[in-house]
Amino acid sequence: MSIIQTFDDKSTEILKPDLIANKLDGFPEIVIVVFSRMMIDIAKLLYKLKKISYMNAGVKIPVYKFKHKAKSFGLYMTLLGGPASVGLMEEIIAKGARKIIVLGSCGVLDKHISEGNIIVPTAAYRDEGTSYHYMPASDFVEVTTAKKLCEIFDEIKVPYICGKTWTTDAFYRETTNNMKARKNDGCICVEMECASLAAASQFRKIELYQFLYAMDSLDDDIWDPRTLGKITQGIRGKYLRIAVEIACRL
Repeated sequence: MSIIQTFDDKSTEILKPDLIANKLDGFPEIVIVVFSRMMIDIAKLLYKLKKISYMNAGVKIPVYKFKHKAKSFGLYMTLLGGPASVGLMEEIIAKGARKIIVLGSCGVLDKHISEGNIIVPTAAYRDEGTSYHYMPASDFVEVTTAKKLCEIFDEIKVPYICGKTWTTDAFYRETTNNMKARKNDGCICVEMECASLAAASQFRKIELYQFLYAMDSLDDDIWDPRTLGKITQGIRGKYLRIAVEIACRL
């Protein structure tokens, strides 16, 4: 059986998320997800974080709660890739999350997109395995919350670009031919989680909002790292504050 035939909505799951993660009283319904330990360190400087839970994915991952503008939000650092990020999100949903905001970096497939630009994915090419367990096979998964997220960016006057993204499990196998094929499909960037997270969130019927910030460029035969791994604490803080402002409007 091919992986594109693995979606099964006719039988029940054997290992359910709520067997691992219990629902918690008072757990924030809106949770912000980051990929960087530095983001957590910045959040500790900007907000009063309280550790309310943790997840164990080979390492202990704390889950925090904080308040901003009289509203409570959750925060945690996820792991790279579809399987890990979706597995942790499943546990967060089981704990009580209903709206999730994800922010992380991406590579661009159009060199004219400057480093630092915010990208709102409208659809994600499914070059990964996780999404095929959460929805029937297709080339793309539509990001159903993209329109609302763009409206929020307009409201808070933050510039952004909309476009399709290429989600891949194998970032060291982003070949020239595959890059050109994805560009022909309309993709403007590449990352490792969007298709997986979008499919899983739609299956679980929760709202997931994701925005990316451009870093390296793959729009050539030679990789251009640009600002990858070099963005300042201030810029990271800017992206985190944007995520919190989005959370306030959900």
